[in-house]
Amino acid sequence: MNVFASFVPWLADALVILGVLVMTIGVYGVVRMPDTYARLHAASKAVVLGVMPLLLASALIGDWGVTLRVILIAGFLILTAPVSAHMVGRAAYLRGEKMHTPDPIDESEGDSTDPI
Repeated sequence: MNVFASFVPWLADALVILGVLVMTIGVYGVVRMPDTYARLHAASKAVVLGVMPLLLASALIGDWGVTLRVILIAGFLILTAPVSAHMVGRAAYLRGEKMHTPDPIDESEGDSTDPI
């Protein structure tokens, strides 16, 4: 039996534990952060950085069909997570939600009612 073949299940288990740990920390961040913008940051990082190790673990254990699906899911997440986070953050900004962090710095220009 190949040494690599006996190491793959251990690596997959470690990746699953890493993914679950990162997503748990992300959920904790969503609950504990003071405002929408900070919560959004924690949630978007948890999705991308937490799901990717889980997908990699699936690709290591699965066959080529599973690996192809993993690649498609990873590409979809990489493309859609930043766009959706930006849209939610922009909607919160256009609604006029304020940052509740200590000493917030608003680097945007213009009025928050600007439709563009």
